[in-house]
Parts: sequence; C-alpha cells; structure tokens
Amino acid sequence: MRPLRVPAAVCLAAGVAFGQNAGSPSASLREQIQSRVNREYPGLFELYRHLHTHPELSLHEEKTGQRVGEALKQAGLEVTAGVGGYGVVGVLRNGNGPTVLVRTDLDALPVKEQTGLPYASQARAVDDKGNEVDVMHACGHDVHMSVLVGTARLLSALKDRWQGTLVMIGQPAEEKGSGARAMLKDGLFTRFPRPDYCIALHDKADLEAGTVGYIEGYALGNVDSVDITIRGIGGHGAWPHKTKDPIVLAAETVLALQTIVSREIPPGEPAVVTVGSIHGGTKHNIIPDEVLLQLTLRSYTDDVRQQTIAALRRITRGLAEAAGLPEDHMPMVTLREQEFTPATYNDPVLTRRLAAVLKNWFGDANVRPMKPVMGGEDFSEYGRTKDKIPICLFWLGAVKPEKVAESEKTGKPLPSLHSSQFAPEPEPTIKTGVMAMTVAVLELAGRK
Repeated sequence: MRPLRVPAAVCLAAGVAFGQNAGSPSASLREQIQSRVNREYPGLFELYRHLHTHPELSLHEEKTGQRVGEALKQAGLEVTAGVGGYGVVGVLRNGNGPTVLVRTDLDALPVKEQTGLPYASQARAVDDKGNEVDVMHACGHDVHMSVLVGTARLLSALKDRWQGTLVMIGQPAEEKGSGARAMLKDGLFTRFPRPDYCIALHDKADLEAGTVGYIEGYALGNVDSVDITIRGIGGHGAWPHKTKDPIVLAAETVLALQTIVSREIPPGEPAVVTVGSIHGGTKHNIIPDEVLLQLTLRSYTDDVRQQTIAALRRITRGLAEAAGLPEDHMPMVTLREQEFTPATYNDPVLTRRLAAVLKNWFGDANVRPMKPVMGGEDFSEYGRTKDKIPICLFWLGAVKPEKVAESEKTGKPLPSLHSSQFAPEPEPTIKTGVMAMTVAVLELAGRK
C-alpha cells in the first residue's frame, strides 16, 4: 500500500448457494465453510508466521513467490512462476463459467520491526540504492498471502459448489507501484484465462478484526511522485545580490504550490499536493546552485490529476521567471511515470452485489460502508486495461476490538500501516479474510 493514509473498501460475496438475490447462506454451506476454515487455520497461521519472519523487499520476492506458488500447487492449482518478475499465477479450472481473479501482493518494506512479536522479522537486505536495510511486513501483505492460500484451499475443496475458472495471483512490487503493470505486460490477461472480475483485499490498521469495509466508486487515489530541481546561481552568502538564490526560490515555490488545491481545484474535487522533502546547500555561508524538492500528488479523476500537474509546472516556471533566471536555468520538473499508481475505482454494481451478500454472511454491523482516502494501490491497473474488467478491493479489519475502542476513547492513534509497530491480529483476521474471499468467489462463479 502506498499511503497518504490507509483507506477502506470492500467487495466480497456470499456463495452460490446463498442465492442469486443476496439471500441468506444455506446452513449447510455456512457450516462447510466455517468448519473448513477452522480446520485450515493452524496451517495458515504457520504460513503467516513464516512469511512475517522472512519478508523480502519489492522486486526481490523470490522465496516469497516460491512459497506462495508451492502452497497454491498443493491446493490443486496449476502454477506458473516468474510472471512479471517474481509474480506467481495459479489457475484452477472447474468447468464452464465466469473467470474470477483473486490477487495478493508479495513484497515487504524497508522498516525495522519493533512489535515485540515472538516471530518478529530480523531480516536485512540490500535495497535498490545499495544500502543495507531492515525489512518488515509492515503493510500486512503476509496476511493477504495467507488469506489467498486459505481461499485456494477452500475453493478447491468446494468444487462441487461452483463452476468456472479461478485465477489466483501473487503480485510483486506493489509498494513500488510497478508490479501490476509488470504482470500485465508479461501476459497476465493473454497467457492465462482473462478474468470477468478481479477482487482483492487489504488489511486496515484501525478497523476491528472480524469486520470488513467497502466503498463504491473511487476508493483510493492517483499517486504521482514528482521531483522539482530549483536552479539558481550560487555564490557567497555574504553577497546574495550577486546570486540567484535557489533556497529562497524553493521556499516561495513550496508556498505557492499550496494554492493549487486551495484556489485552482474545484472544492468538490479532492486533491493533495504535499512537499515531502527539501534538499539544498552544504554550508552556512554558501548559496547553492540548486535545491531539490520531492512531492507526492494525489487525486481521484484523470482530469484533476492533469490539472494539478499542469498548475505545478506553470507555477514553478513562473516563479523562476519572476526571479530573473535565464531560460537555461528554468526549473526541471520530473514526473516519475514508472511510479505512477492510478486511482482504484471499485465497480459500483460489483461492489453493491458483493456487499449485500457479505452482509448476509457477516451481518450488517460487520460490513461497513467507508469513505475513500488518498492512499494508493496498483491493484487499480487490472481495471484499466482495454477490457475494462470490473474490480473491487475490500478492506479487512485487523485490530483487536478493545484496542480500537481504547484508541477512540483516548484519542491515541493506533500503529498505522507502514509503522514499525503494526501487528495485525492473526485470529480472527485471517479466518475472516478467507471466509469473505471464498464467499466472494462463490458469488461470482457459476452454479453447479
């Protein structure tokens, strides 16, 4: 997950025996699923412990992908490794019917774990810049993988309840925003059965375990990373009149960029412009030649995204011109296109269908509508191909209810996603995720 803040969205569904019109689940199917989940949980928890203890960074998920692939193969799926890097694709064919894709992410983060768990990660790795860093599953991808494997086991055991094709993928590099594109480029929708629906889940760091949340429409934002190099003419700090000071210009730029959201974007259109990093200068009395600004831009619609980027370019250049800089010293604005993550748009019809069935399964109080946020997820890519496949991402509660209640009472925030102290509650989180994802697939698959 690529946060500004963590979002919430759900889209699951009840089994085919629940009825086409979101009727109540049959007692026999409910009992079958609950019994099977309880039986599988000890093994899923051991898988979760292993994955949590042995995390791997984005683009380095070799052993993680192998472990997930082996588990899918044992569940009866036909597995292909090395898709889009260390991505894994498992296919379970079960007669004629819809094709449903279920996705998990594989990668971890460069975070030193401080949870105090007996199975806490001690892993270290070399990042893309050659630095040795600590590694942790600080975003719950270990939960997602455990849920995927559990869902595969249940659906394989319940083949007499559905028909169609199940495609389960372990996707690399979600945290880089590049893994989904890499798998699609490597033929995910051409080498393997093209899905009629794509669904996924993400744990939520302030939602009670045993619950899910859902959002129709925009759930997560466009994410752009931008570098702005403010160029000046350096010199001695005691003779500023003989320089063009990029530090002063950078300060003006930071403030001016705040007017994009407050004065240019319509008030009803959410957008964020955050300057997250400023680097410039080496010594007290030296005016440098340049200053680097690093920004994150967030939006929902493509129009607002383009408007924000255009305004950023215009304001940055305009201030440089006003400072009297020559053309060859205009700022350099670099949009990191490879890191762009498009907004996640949950298909409203699909989401309503799944939310209704989930409520029948878990109860209205445990399936909650939530507001969109400006975090980012490259799961969105699967819904933006020419095929326009309906997608839905739901959020899975992962915190003890008493901890959530205490946080709300005291105002003390819970550890967020990407925190060194984030520790999902494995039970009932994993069980809830497996049941929810299983009934979601059963709802979307064909009847037998």
